[in-house]
Amino acid sequence: MPELPEVEVVRRGLADHAVGRAIDTVTVTHPRAVRRHAAGGADLAARLTGLRIDSAQRRGKYLWLTFDEPDTALVVHLGMSGQMLVQPADAPVEKHAHIRAVLGDGAELRFVDQRTFGGWALADLVEVNGTVVPDSVAHIARDPLDPLFDREAVVAAIRAKNTEIKRVLLDQTVISGIGNIYADEALWRAGLHGTRVAAELTRPVVRTLLDGVTAVMTEALAVGGTSFDALYVNVNGESGYFSRSLAAYGREDEPCDRCATLLVREQFMNRSSFSCPKCQRKPRRR
Repeated sequence: MPELPEVEVVRRGLADHAVGRAIDTVTVTHPRAVRRHAAGGADLAARLTGLRIDSAQRRGKYLWLTFDEPDTALVVHLGMSGQMLVQPADAPVEKHAHIRAVLGDGAELRFVDQRTFGGWALADLVEVNGTVVPDSVAHIARDPLDPLFDREAVVAAIRAKNTEIKRVLLDQTVISGIGNIYADEALWRAGLHGTRVAAELTRPVVRTLLDGVTAVMTEALAVGGTSFDALYVNVNGESGYFSRSLAAYGREDEPCDRCATLLVREQFMNRSSFSCPKCQRKPRRR
C-alpha cells in the first residue's frame, strides 16, 4: 500500500493541477468507490458539484481536498491501487476509472482503482491539537514531515510501548505515514531488528531510528516514491524510482550493503519483514 512519500507525491500533483479549479460535474460508476460515503454516490456527486478546490492536504498516509465550502473535506482513500489522475478531457478513459470529476477548464480528475479497495468520502473538518483535519483522520498522529512533529514526544510514546518496535512504527496513532517498506528501511539504517521491544530501547537509539525514518522517506519523496508496478503513479501517471535504492525491503538473499551478509525474509504481523541477520541481530528470547 502507498506510504507517506507516495501519498505526498499525489498531494503535490493535486496541489499543482487541481487546486483552484471548480468541479462542474461528478460521475460515479462503481459503488465500491464510494462505499465509505454513507449517503451514496449520488449524494457525493451532488455535494461536490459547483465547489472550488481550495487545497490538497495530507497527514501520514491520509489525503484530502478542501473546498470553498467551509468545514467540508473530500477524503481520498488510495487503498492498494488507487490513483488520482488529472487528465485532458479527450484522454481515453481508463478501464478502472470509477469516479470522474470534470473541472472548470474541461480537464478531468479521475479516481482509478483496479483492486477497488480505495474510494472517496466526504467528511466534516474538526480541529485537533491546533490543526484542522477531517473527523475520520482525527485519531491519526502527526508524521515526521509535519512541521509540528514533536520528536521528543514521539520518542517518549514509543518507549512507553511494551511491544515490538516494528509494530509500534506501523501504529498510525503513535507516528503516521510509515508502512512495511519504510519501517524495514529505517530499522536497517538504525541496525535494529523489528522484534526488539520498544520499551527496552534507549532514547538515543529511538532518536536515531526516527532520524532514519525521516531520512528514508525524504529521499524516497525526492524521486517520486517507491513503485513496484504500474499501480503506483503520480497525477500524471508517472512512477517513482526509490525501489532502486532500497537497502532491505524486498531484497531476500541479496548482500547487505553494509556487511555483505545475505538479507533474510521473515513473517511479521502477516507481512514480510526484510533484515540483515548480522547488522540487525534478533533479541534473545526471554
